[in-house]
Amino acid sequence: MKPFSSPSVSVNGEAIRRIREEGRLTQLYVAKVVGVTTDTVSRWENNRYPTIRRENALRLAEALEVDLAQILKLEDPAPGDIVLPDLPPTRAQGGRYLFGGLILLVLIGTYGAFLRKVPVAEDLLSGQRYVPNFTAPGSRVPIRLEIISKKKLKGLIVREEFPAGWNLLEADPPPSSVDNLNGSVRWIIRNPLLHKRITYILQAPVDIPLESEINLAGEVVANPDGRRFSTRIPSIKKLKIAQLHWADTNGNSKIDDLEILEVSDMVDASENIHYNWELMEKMWDAGHYRYDEKERIFLPHKLDLPSAHK
Repeated sequence: MKPFSSPSVSVNGEAIRRIREEGRLTQLYVAKVVGVTTDTVSRWENNRYPTIRRENALRLAEALEVDLAQILKLEDPAPGDIVLPDLPPTRAQGGRYLFGGLILLVLIGTYGAFLRKVPVAEDLLSGQRYVPNFTAPGSRVPIRLEIISKKKLKGLIVREEFPAGWNLLEADPPPSSVDNLNGSVRWIIRNPLLHKRITYILQAPVDIPLESEINLAGEVVANPDGRRFSTRIPSIKKLKIAQLHWADTNGNSKIDDLEILEVSDMVDASENIHYNWELMEKMWDAGHYRYDEKERIFLPHKLDLPSAHK
């Protein structure tokens, strides 16, 4: 008698390669998710291993973002199994088939009704992207993601897309993969908290036109109970290109007390992100700042106050 759940399964190498390439995933990315080497992934895709451990197959399906069944190999009958030819059914058999078909239809209808009651992605997962009001050409700007789950999950995949020409400089937590050429970044987060925060720094192109408005896009993906969920991450606002610092939320060319306190909270929350806190303190202390177009940097700036007349 075969065990109910075998510790090893047979995988379809051709299906693995096709799904990976259709999803534009690298062997390195898949290997990192599963916890194996790229050579092992290559051997799986070339059917060099007849079977693999079931836990590796489950992680492989998670990396490819498909159900396990889609990468399993259909087993042929064992040598000792007897395969009977298809014979036309007798009248009695036909009646049993009809009765069985009716039962199957009822079960399908019941199952469909059950599925309609399963929460949609937005009920399970939600996300929000917090974007500053402004950033200048060639400047760094922080983006914050807040991911909330209504149930404990084994893992999440968070994807973000940004315009071509922009560069991701750093992130907390560190990303699993970054493609600055095509403008994308991914995080694989195992055993996430119900409320997960991700912060990353983008650098704007130096030649980006002023008054441009930038849209960012992304989604969060999970696979609870073997069912794939995904939901889009909306932005609170658009990012406008101007000769203004990202911490200057009202765009008055100075960083006031409330704005510097907000930055202080961000620094405390993400110690692994470099916000250039010293410069912002100097701009706050000076009362104003200015943008140097030639050097593409911000500088503290004190306004010349009119002299008092007696």
